[in-house]
Amino acid sequence: MKYKNITKAVFIKRPNRFIAEVEIGGQTEIVHVKNTGRCKELLVPGCEVWLTAPGSPGRKTKYDLVAVRKSTGVLFNIDSQAPNKVVMEWLANQNYTKVIPEYTYGDSRIDFYMESPDDSGGVIKHLMEVKGCTLEYDGIGYFPDAPTERGIKHIRELIKAKKSGINTSLAFVIQMDGVSEVRPNTETHPQFGVAMDDAKKAGVEILFLKCHVEPDRLVII
Repeated sequence: MKYKNITKAVFIKRPNRFIAEVEIGGQTEIVHVKNTGRCKELLVPGCEVWLTAPGSPGRKTKYDLVAVRKSTGVLFNIDSQAPNKVVMEWLANQNYTKVIPEYTYGDSRIDFYMESPDDSGGVIKHLMEVKGCTLEYDGIGYFPDAPTERGIKHIRELIKAKKSGINTSLAFVIQMDGVSEVRPNTETHPQFGVAMDDAKKAGVEILFLKCHVEPDRLVII
């Protein structure tokens, strides 16, 4: 996926999880942060950030903050809407005859329902839940960076679906270069680690989708 326009800025502070103060051309601007996670190791005063201006009518802020350069020099996309968009692009190039986003299954809305052909002329059903990874330490990705009961609920639905005969996968979109593995962040949310282990035991496929990040682009490689 590619952003239509991008503006470089300097991060000042984040008063709350929805907004940040940045400096653009010597002026302070309030911008929307497109990620409600903590991102404390990324959004530090003085770091480089990149903004996009959607131009939507009635907005309180002109810009969305979508990317940040970590102190290590690695560029991160932190747009929480980006993972589903890049997965949709990626799925279009896979062997699926049908792809439906935001599919209701059980008591949850799962990110994608897909169908693929089988050898007998029928269809194989698939469900995929997508998680964006923006937390990294020593070259390893971790999820989540804040407790997520919703994430656990979705994993439990995938386990049920797998037991009913549907192919299921939990896909981590790694929103940075150079990382190929995501582990559960058990220090922040131990229960997510338990749920992920249960999913593996049940046969839910765990996918690590490596990405290339540029200020104006995120793509699965």
